[in-house]
Amino acid sequence: MTAFQGLRVVDVSQGLAGPMATMLLADFGAEVIKVEPPGGDRIRDQAGYLTWNRGKARTTLDLTDADDLASLQALIAGADVAVFDHGPGRLEALGLDAATLTGQHPRLIHLWTPPFGVSGPWSGLPEHHGMLAGLTGTAFRQGGYADQPIWHVMPMVHYGQAVMAAGAVAAALKDRFRTGLGQGVTVSGAHGNAEIAGPLGLLDSPGMMQGHPLGGSASYRLYQCQDGEWLFLATLFPHFFERAVTVLRLRERIAEAPPTFDVGRFIEQVFREKPRADWLAILAAQDVPAAAVSDRADWLASGPMTDNALRVTLEHETLGPVVMPGVPVRLSDTPGSVRGLMREAAPAELKAFARPRPAQPAPGGEARAPLAGVKVLDLGTVIAGAYASAILANFGADVVKIESAEGDPFRPFGPGFTNHNRGKRGLGLNLKDPEGRAAFLDLARGADVVVDNYRLGVRTRLGIDYAALRAVNPRIISASINAYGSAGAEAHLPGFDPLLQARSGMMAAQGGPGGEPVFHSVAINDVATAAVTAFGVIAALNARETTGLGQNIETCLAAQSALFQSGALTTWPGAPAPPTGERDCIGFTALDRYYPCADGWITLGLTDEAEARALQAVLGGEDWPERYPDILRQPRRGDLAYEIGVALSERGRDEVVAALTTAGVAVAPVFRGDEARGEPWLWDSGFFELRRHPMWGDMVASRAFAEFSRGGAGFQRLDPDLGEHSVEVLREAGFGMDRIRRLAEARLIFRG
Repeated sequence: MTAFQGLRVVDVSQGLAGPMATMLLADFGAEVIKVEPPGGDRIRDQAGYLTWNRGKARTTLDLTDADDLASLQALIAGADVAVFDHGPGRLEALGLDAATLTGQHPRLIHLWTPPFGVSGPWSGLPEHHGMLAGLTGTAFRQGGYADQPIWHVMPMVHYGQAVMAAGAVAAALKDRFRTGLGQGVTVSGAHGNAEIAGPLGLLDSPGMMQGHPLGGSASYRLYQCQDGEWLFLATLFPHFFERAVTVLRLRERIAEAPPTFDVGRFIEQVFREKPRADWLAILAAQDVPAAAVSDRADWLASGPMTDNALRVTLEHETLGPVVMPGVPVRLSDTPGSVRGLMREAAPAELKAFARPRPAQPAPGGEARAPLAGVKVLDLGTVIAGAYASAILANFGADVVKIESAEGDPFRPFGPGFTNHNRGKRGLGLNLKDPEGRAAFLDLARGADVVVDNYRLGVRTRLGIDYAALRAVNPRIISASINAYGSAGAEAHLPGFDPLLQARSGMMAAQGGPGGEPVFHSVAINDVATAAVTAFGVIAALNARETTGLGQNIETCLAAQSALFQSGALTTWPGAPAPPTGERDCIGFTALDRYYPCADGWITLGLTDEAEARALQAVLGGEDWPERYPDILRQPRRGDLAYEIGVALSERGRDEVVAALTTAGVAVAPVFRGDEARGEPWLWDSGFFELRRHPMWGDMVASRAFAEFSRGGAGFQRLDPDLGEHSVEVLREAGFGMDRIRRLAEARLIFRG
């Protein structure tokens, strides 16, 4: 059995976000019909198309043709989920909007994944990661040497939108078990950006500041070794840095240094004394987290990938063996699998799919957030585990953050901690004491989910692994995250996000061939793993509605380092190399990049020669299409790019955007963080909210990661103080005051 066995999905989306969302549903058993226009999906020639549409059956329909539109309506009548990515207003014109379709089919889940937002001046743009990152301030958040936006080689926000969309659909399906009713679900590009590069920050701050492309601090950054190779030193917390200080003999060396010196520069000199392999062996012997910067072409063949079945090979009829990332999260009792490449749907299959389901009585139930009533015990720390539970809270779950007396080591990181722990209540509990552990297991008796990101083996040592939880509650779902998976020689190693950035090739790809690697300012593997974990938990909650039983869930940062590069890692013999970046990457081509104007920056995202001629007409270029053959593939810093740059350099940003938009050119402004937070189109869409934090003051934050028509998502509170709700949580769980008092007197429960 699989989590979504028997589920019928009609996927009318193209590109990355919608198709990858339905890929995840297909991996866990859903029957997906992919509906494409006569010319095919707009990215059908890209490698990622093979991965994001695996396990599906394809049919071609022209929605401007009345008969084909009727055929689509017939497929939707037999479906549980219908997925669209059309711009605002287009679905209404076709009668395919959420209100219309859920009115006709009350059990239908209607997912809409617009590329940007649901309304406003930029919401009609086609899917384009550079534009989305520019409009949301994410491009200016990435560390660079120059004061400019940085073009992300990896379209991380689109990947985040895809996983959040899959999780939101699963949450709506979970709610359908309660009510018998479907609903409209919206996960826009702006929602994806909220989860991946959350805009939370102080109201009077300039927003997320650009970091350094090598890393933000001496203890957490890239270093080049004697042989020219690079490694990342990930000693984020003091006890790890203390070990590094000892291994590198920094105390003795610093004693001889002048009173004013740069620690980072000092460590740079130390690492240049030995080859990288020597340093990695020395650091590993003392359990100091570090990793080599590697090429992404080697990642799927590495130990963590093969040992944990995170790589699959499928045979294509013309391309030969196609290698791609596997299923990113493991459910013990209802596992997923990659069932094959996309195939053509047979007429009989389409006819059977379109057969309407028998009417079912609706159980009823008031409209509310889809995970309302789900109780989660959160043992997560730092980002990946803690943030996974926050996503569940955003969808309505009751989440209790459980911490030791020392607290989550990420607490000193201020607004960063707040961003990843919103929506929770706090319980201080000593799990190392038998009586504290007994209290936790009593809490687990009434819980639905436990989330942790302990190193491998810690759950067992504490006596709270899945076997222990299942013994007290057979319906419990236990989700555990680590760095490198649960199998293989590296499974026991400590892990931090940039170690996977380095190992998986993300850093090398962003820096470009022969260049410096680049540390991604967004903790991409952490936030990706949080989203995938939340999806896995909600999938297991759906499975439990059928089986009545919980199960164990495992995932790792390594899995998401592949999933979020799946467009680049999908390959076959003779496959073209994926695009790479450069120092302070500005774009991919002359017509697909960022450009400075007199008073700001713009994104160009041209896709055909007609747009190139329109660009020339506005900017006054001379015969560009004739002088530059294959104009869409001209280099990002070549002669054409220079001419465009000169033409833009003395013109105002907003004037250029208005003129090019009128001419039919794909263009958008690039905003800095503070400007993006003030953009009316995001506020008008309900994307931002203003919160007063008791410690940090007024904060601008993202409101929700998805919209549900039958009950609003969102955070009901900010992050809790250490143990802030200990008594409240225990009383709700049935603990008597005498027991609570004994636990408090023994310092087994506490408040910071």
